[in-house]
Amino acid sequence: MVFHAILPKIAAHWIINLYRAARKLHSNAFQHYRRASAAAGSRCTIIPSAVDRTVACDFHGGLLRSTTLFPYFMLVACEGGSLLRALLLLCSFPLVWALGERADAGIRVMAFVTFFGLRPRDADLVARAILPKFYMERLNALVYDRLWLPAGRKVAVTSAPRVMAEWFLKEYMAADVVVGRELQMVKIGRGCYFTGVLYDGPGARPEVLGAVGAMADVSVVGNSNPLNHLLLVPCCKELYVVSKDSAKTDKLPRARYPKPLIFHDGRLAFLPTASATLAFFLFLPLGLILSVIRISIGIVLPYNTSFAASALFGVRFRTSGHRIIPEEAGTKSRRGVLFVCTHRTLVDPIMLTAALQKPVPAVTYSLSRISEIFAPIKTVRLTRDRDRDAKTMSRLLEQGDLAVCPEGTTCREPYLLRFSPLFAELADDMEPVALDAQVTSLYGTTASGHKWLDPVAFFANPVPAYRVEFLGPVPRDQTRAAGRAGAEVANWIQRRLGEALGFQCTGLRRQDKYMMLAGNDGVVSK
Repeated sequence: MVFHAILPKIAAHWIINLYRAARKLHSNAFQHYRRASAAAGSRCTIIPSAVDRTVACDFHGGLLRSTTLFPYFMLVACEGGSLLRALLLLCSFPLVWALGERADAGIRVMAFVTFFGLRPRDADLVARAILPKFYMERLNALVYDRLWLPAGRKVAVTSAPRVMAEWFLKEYMAADVVVGRELQMVKIGRGCYFTGVLYDGPGARPEVLGAVGAMADVSVVGNSNPLNHLLLVPCCKELYVVSKDSAKTDKLPRARYPKPLIFHDGRLAFLPTASATLAFFLFLPLGLILSVIRISIGIVLPYNTSFAASALFGVRFRTSGHRIIPEEAGTKSRRGVLFVCTHRTLVDPIMLTAALQKPVPAVTYSLSRISEIFAPIKTVRLTRDRDRDAKTMSRLLEQGDLAVCPEGTTCREPYLLRFSPLFAELADDMEPVALDAQVTSLYGTTASGHKWLDPVAFFANPVPAYRVEFLGPVPRDQTRAAGRAGAEVANWIQRRLGEALGFQCTGLRRQDKYMMLAGNDGVVSK
């Protein structure tokens, strides 16, 4: 009787222990296959040392936590091509899924739909200005810290076209060699265009062998990338497979990015997986209708009712710290208040006006003519001639309050660009205003696209959000009245706004952004 009562407990105890051991083994960051015993399937769970060794790493699934390729093809199709091309790629997804998204046939289908008829310049722009943000946010922290960063020689292998990842891997990740699929091009007239056809061969195996030398010391692949498994097994001493748990949890924090991610372009604010892209296209008609209604509310309705009407149609607006200006401040003998704002979208001055419940003119460095026509407030274009712009701003301050964005351009990430000191030399009565915008589907800014679509894109989000925080007047001892230089005052206000928003201050300028993202100085012609 005792034996029959104890036996089930012993069996349950062993089953529970075996289950825990299996879970622990599965949760390890790497599964290690030594070359001599890879055929037998032996494995261990140690993490290798890559100091001064040659590391060959699979990009998707190794360096990146994401093993899927479709979203990155979708980014090229949508941002480098058009919405129609993106829709065609979405329609081809069932075929890609049936063939295998990581299989050679599936990759060829995605490459053809994405790149057929696309100019190399457009693909290069996406690779430089758009894809790095999505790559950086999905780096595997464990692979990057333990293997990639300390490696003596770095080789990255991707089964996608090389043009999609090479710039990021060399510019941000300091890769010595990037091995990927090549795309055929054809010259028509004076221009070159992609045919969408990949070179023959499963990733150019001779190139892999030549890239890593005779033999790589360590190779890292994703757990669902059989194509690159075949490429790297013959040319490596040790092969490590990243586990699924590591791919889910080991996210690299922003503070440890290889380089600060300050500038990026493109409209899509989400990773366009197949399901997310389908939801985006289904919502887009309704989003455009909502955008027209939301913009009309700001133009037609008075300020005291626009808050409630905007909230009814899904716009989240939060204001805080609004100081009450004394009555004597409204006398004609007194100059207006200069509101110094951070610059997140083109509608910053409009949001400031809504928070103040009165129209405040704004000076702009470059604005499309369509935006000027439909703006519900007065906008004055600056000429970038310092003397003329100073006279213009002084004249506007004599007439009343004025809003200015000293950064000169928008920045999406939590950084503040260098403030132009001109505003600090013209006024002593200033008030910093911290503005921040949040979107989920479409960015309301662009460097290489049509600027007049910026407000339409921002208000086409399901729930666009804006935060306006008044920080109070600048103390007199921090203005030119106390003998401070304009640059010193501008830097003090920049730091004050950065602290309020939790943003980092930089010395980068408008020209730095546009030269990197669009190859121009960002001036919109009249």
